[in-house]
Amino acid sequence: MAAKTNRQVLEFQSDRIEAVLAQHKVVARVTGGLVSPRWVQFQVLPALGERMNKIKGLAEELALALGSDTCRISRQGSLVSVEIPRGDPGLVRLLPLQQRLSEQGKIPFGTAALGLADDGAPLLVRLPSPQVAHILVAGTTGSGKSALAKTIVTSLALSHRP
Repeated sequence: MAAKTNRQVLEFQSDRIEAVLAQHKVVARVTGGLVSPRWVQFQVLPALGERMNKIKGLAEELALALGSDTCRISRQGSLVSVEIPRGDPGLVRLLPLQQRLSEQGKIPFGTAALGLADDGAPLLVRLPSPQVAHILVAGTTGSGKSALAKTIVTSLALSHRP
């Protein structure tokens, strides 16, 4: 039996989402999706009059149907976002990201690239900005505080001459 392509897996998951919603009498359809390094996001268009609380209450059933540990459900305009973590979270390499941003000329002075946001867009912090008076990096042991600080320093060193 041939291995399923990513597109087939995403279409299968979309069908599972629609099946769970239909089983609980929620009229909705999956209209699209987005794959980021950490999440797979499906956009669901509910019928007019469907209650958001009813859809949010199905998070556990959707996670079970999709074979995932968790499922995040949120509203984005007229769409409902159903997000599950990827089974193979992608690594975000700083050097290729930095080179891509430098080629596009999108790194202003004093800006550090931190990685990618959930939607796949580059996550930047502009240090001379009035909104960034101080940076406090807090978290539990092993949560990546030192890695974040090293990323900021490395990104600044790569994009700014001494």
